[in-house]
Amino acid sequence: MEFGVPREVRDLEMRVGLTPAGVLALTRAGHTVYVERNAGIGAGFSDEDYRRAGAQIVYSAAEAYGRANVVVKVTRPAAQEHPLFREGQTIFSFLHLSVASPDLLEALVEREITAIAYEMIQEEYGLRPVLLPMSEVAGRLTPIIAGQLLMNSGGGRGILLSGIPGVPPAAIVILGGGVLGSNAARAFIGLGAQVTVLDRNVKKLQHLDDIFGGRITTMLSNEYNLDRVVEFADVLVGCVLVPGRRAPILVSRDMVRRMRPGSVVIDFAIDQGGCVETSRPTTLRDQTFVEEGIIHHCVPNMTATVARTASYALTNAALPYLLAVGAYGLPDVFGHEPELRWGVNLYQGKLAHPDVAAALGREVEVDL
Repeated sequence: MEFGVPREVRDLEMRVGLTPAGVLALTRAGHTVYVERNAGIGAGFSDEDYRRAGAQIVYSAAEAYGRANVVVKVTRPAAQEHPLFREGQTIFSFLHLSVASPDLLEALVEREITAIAYEMIQEEYGLRPVLLPMSEVAGRLTPIIAGQLLMNSGGGRGILLSGIPGVPPAAIVILGGGVLGSNAARAFIGLGAQVTVLDRNVKKLQHLDDIFGGRITTMLSNEYNLDRVVEFADVLVGCVLVPGRRAPILVSRDMVRRMRPGSVVIDFAIDQGGCVETSRPTTLRDQTFVEEGIIHHCVPNMTATVARTASYALTNAALPYLLAVGAYGLPDVFGHEPELRWGVNLYQGKLAHPDVAAALGREVEVDL
């Protein structure tokens, strides 16, 4: 099978869909991999690294798309990439299709693309194996972002996350106790911050209490508790995910208005629309804005700031599925890797996932 790895086109997006190690695994399995020139340069992978792994270097995105049966990306295709789609192609990437521009859906349908969303590949018991390492990276980045924004030089309240003897630490409120939220909590605790985690699932809160040995405060996520904790938060971190759908708004503008000026909102749910009413997407070049006196950080692709780590993590998680597609093809691969079925948003241009279809106000068009 022929795989294509185009260079990511979004501003300052340095991650790459496959590392040289991933390319080597595919070529050793007998597949051909086309890598666009300089696709991995931002993550520290040269074209020569890819050549040594068996890749064929191509000199345009049109070639990377045009020669490939399967395109391997990180972020969803941008508008300039839509005309490059090849009829009947399969595209792997983080899609977040429910909040994407309608022209992407139109292009996928028109070219009869099978679109597989990394964030929705799901194993038994709900584990999302490709989203998981990205969430781990994002969670562990959070204190670095928060610490900088809380400084006076970042426009914040001038608070040290850890505090010192006689001076209390920063109060961190994390909405969502999943992989991202628990990794953020771990990283904040390691720096000595005071951490409160809210989640709707009591069993998840019990698990967090166990693994952190009572070092965090856990609360059930409801309107009453949210209203209480937002007021004292120096940093509010949104880690809410409803797969395939827009994130729910948990924090209203009025709640944000009652936060102390110079406090920080980091809304990681922004790639699904955001869980704070005042949030709007920002970019790696212009990461923050101030609304109601509160610093908002809402960058959908924040893990691109550690592109090498993120690219390795993504390749490690996605490679088994790419190898399976190469070995069995579609649709036979679903019998061997059933969790992959959950990631299929469109199959040959037809809506295949009920949650995505519902979020788009459409009906499921094909049953896998």
